[in-house]
Amino acid sequence: MSIDNNTRQAYSEVDEFIELLDDWEKWQVPEKLREFFKKEKDLNYYKGINPNIPIKDQGLKDETLAILALLNLQYWCDDDDERKRLEKIYSDNDDKYFKYMKEKYDPEKIFEKNNSEGFQESLDEVKENLPDVAEYQQSIFKKIFKKIKKFFSNKNEE
Repeated sequence: MSIDNNTRQAYSEVDEFIELLDDWEKWQVPEKLREFFKKEKDLNYYKGINPNIPIKDQGLKDETLAILALLNLQYWCDDDDERKRLEKIYSDNDDKYFKYMKEKYDPEKIFEKNNSEGFQESLDEVKENLPDVAEYQQSIFKKIFKKIKKFFSNKNEE
């Protein structure tokens, strides 16, 4: 499986973020996971995260924010009430995203758009520009096979 460049850049941002943490918070994240981010990150990409600016104002990638949210929930969140609150927020966000995608790719709406006049006009234009279809010709092997088959079937009738 290949990791795309955007994901590698997100891993770079996550690694950079983890390196800014104090030792106790850093070691809350398993070493194997930290090594994974280091190994898979884009070595030519450096975001320059400023610890004095709120994370929401850093201009981090959405993928980075999602990974950091997961790390926060898994490793840095000690309070059960806070964990439940975050899980509820994440669940609500997932529901909103699912609803958005369902509406965006709803087959009924897609077919509605396809039945509009503009679509039909462009479809007609494409049909006009298509080359004429060549008449199907049976291969020589099939012709020979049919003749042999016909020959033997006639022999059996006699």
